[in-house]
Amino acid sequence: MSYSLHRTTAVLLVSALLAACATSPTGRRQLMLVSEDSAIASSAQAYVQEVGKLKQEGKLSSDKALIRRVNGITERLVAQAIVMRPDSAKWDWSVAVIEDPETVNAWCMAGGRMAIYTGLIDQIKPSDDEIAQVMGHEIGHALANHTAEKMSVAMASSIGVVAVGIAADNKGAAMAGAAAAAALAVTMPNSRTAETEADRIGIELAAKAGYNPAAAVTLWRKMNSLPGGQPPQFLSTHPNPENREKALAGLGPEMEPYYRADTPRPSHPVQSVTALN
Repeated sequence: MSYSLHRTTAVLLVSALLAACATSPTGRRQLMLVSEDSAIASSAQAYVQEVGKLKQEGKLSSDKALIRRVNGITERLVAQAIVMRPDSAKWDWSVAVIEDPETVNAWCMAGGRMAIYTGLIDQIKPSDDEIAQVMGHEIGHALANHTAEKMSVAMASSIGVVAVGIAADNKGAAMAGAAAAAALAVTMPNSRTAETEADRIGIELAAKAGYNPAAAVTLWRKMNSLPGGQPPQFLSTHPNPENREKALAGLGPEMEPYYRADTPRPSHPVQSVTALN
């Protein structure tokens, strides 16, 4: 690549960094070099690849009762997510139950493509209210566009990679790279600010869906008390435990009226991605 192209690329990147700002549902300013539509498209490709691999490896759950349980809870949360962000009604909301007793984790890609691991169910024995806090938190990441934000941060931190991408003409390679970036975004830790934001959105979604907001604190306590001395992946980048407990407990009274409200708790269909398909 010539010096002039390097310089032009650098100028374009600096301009993009200055211009690419967005606002999350909580009012936080976000760096957005990747559009949400692009993140959703890339996530769709990554999700299909990951689910296909898991199915081949026999790692999609066939536990009908667990699948029904997870789906029933998630569908009520998704209905509230759509109220919060009406444009998300067009997303392909999906959930996979991954058979992995050692992994205590859950995630949600851009566009509402989710997964929860059986290790979380087996190791912490969550109530329905606690599962709602887990899935609500992950849905919060999607509503706040955290996948695109993480991809954007990665791009901003890898100027050389971005420069190569700008100069490349191979569309197929670019699409494959985007899917890989979306898959990587699932494993990349969110910032603590983003995790706090997802906590705030998730507890509200759960309360409005009819799940007890007090479960956010009991879930955290169960997670943090797991043996091994290390927090599970689900909590690996969350705020300081004491601060987080206080924040969640402090949100309880604000969320209680949503939970106690005598209103319908609708559901929105969610595609079940399991070994039964």
